[in-house]
Amino acid sequence: MSAELLDGAKLAGRMNMESADRIGRLLSAGRTVGLGTILIGDNPSSAKYVAMKHADCAELGINSFHEHLAESVSQREVEEVIDRMNTNPEIHGILVQLPLPEGMNQEEVLLRISPDKDVDGLHPLNLGKLVMGQPGPLPCTPAGIVELLLAHRVPVEGQHVVVIGRGLTVGRPLALLLALPRRGCNAAVSVVHRGVENFSEIVRSGDVVVSAAGSPSLVVPAMIKPGAAVVGAGTSFANGKLLSDIADGVENLAGWITPRIGGVGPMTRAMLVRNTVLAAEKVR
Repeated sequence: MSAELLDGAKLAGRMNMESADRIGRLLSAGRTVGLGTILIGDNPSSAKYVAMKHADCAELGINSFHEHLAESVSQREVEEVIDRMNTNPEIHGILVQLPLPEGMNQEEVLLRISPDKDVDGLHPLNLGKLVMGQPGPLPCTPAGIVELLLAHRVPVEGQHVVVIGRGLTVGRPLALLLALPRRGCNAAVSVVHRGVENFSEIVRSGDVVVSAAGSPSLVVPAMIKPGAAVVGAGTSFANGKLLSDIADGVENLAGWITPRIGGVGPMTRAMLVRNTVLAAEKVR
């Protein structure tokens, strides 16, 4: 393999050490940090993600508050749980694990979360701050990807970044973030999906390619410019195995690439911790 690994696990460890120091200072001042999570249904991958987030909390000294609701739960019941977390002073961040069950209104659920406790950065008020370039909690996976590229000195500013996927949690906010005139961003950004004409050619024009489609082996070697940075932010499961959007062989062409495990995932969780600590620090 010729590509340099974008080691998210190692960087996330350093970020968590910084967060632990800040948590320690809050605890020394008699203050706590709390994260509330809501999991609806029994999707195994969602359950695993939530469990890892709570493991991070336990290790770093963040109090965990978790509600596991049945898939048959009503929209009203979910909103009542969010309301209780909104008014609980021990909870500084609220995360509703996505995707939600079919038929549930995702927008209304996200709107219900207090913007001050929206540590996933997906409330319309916080997304609006992102659009305007104002300070606010950044969506965890996009912010983690930017930090990962920056830490490995991947050229982004002034380069062409191709984002595959236009979802709410990664594609759309990542494109906005990368286009902003800020350190590690300021790029020309194209957002594409498989319905776009000349999809492969557009991807191949990217100096940086981020795939967040959740489609196994979507990005093949023929679609990569030699020396490009390739980030696999989309995953899926089949027969109990984690599958990446990035096909085998891409690492032989890329200049930088995320590993299948230990790339974007740890960075997402580290950013969630950072956002939760920031929310706690703002409480007076």
